Amino acid sequence: MLDTYGRRFVQPAFGWIARKLLRRGFSATQITFLALGIGVLSGPLVALGFPILAMVALWLSGLLDVIDGSMARESKTPSPWGCLLDITFDQVVELSVIVGLAIRFPEARLALLVLTSVLLVSMTVFLTVGALVKAEGFKTFYYQPGLVERSEELLFLTLMTLAHRWLFQTTIVFICAKSLTILWRMKHARQLFKHQPR
Repeated sequence: MLDTYGRRFVQPAFGWIARKLLRRGFSATQITFLALGIGVLSGPLVALGFPILAMVALWLSGLLDVIDGSMARESKTPSPWGCLLDITFDQVVELSVIVGLAIRFPEARLALLVLTSVLLVSMTVFLTVGALVKAEGFKTFYYQPGLVERSEELLFLTLMTLAHRWLFQTTIVFICAKSLTILWRMKHARQLFKHQPR
């Protein structure tokens, strides 16, 4: 939801950073891989008991994840390959945090497993709708809006990591919110496809 409705307010700043990086010779793909490299460190840092450093890595990765797309648009080089890397790497980074939490807090593993399953179903719906609907605007891929998008996922992971005393409870709320997102996206997809045969 924050990504869908809040992006326009911060996009000018992201565009400015993107132009600076482009002028220094960086490519969008390089920033995408840098975001992955920094982001996957968050999982081991969580597992080793360095939650603050882990969240610094997670949010820096998230920032770079937004900037790489801005760089691709500024340089007029958005591509299906870049879109694939972006979406895949996002999931790798988030799974890294969840695995780190499962290692650090084994008592919450069942809830984290259910969360992972819900995230898998949500991503399946997201990718399927994205593949079936033609993208419009500056995106190379149709991004279906939802109650819980990437920014909310990072916020939940941050709460789960930093407020680990309430890890189980926060994970359950995350599961419920993501489940509502799945239902909302399915309803939205039905409206998109209502003129097509079943």
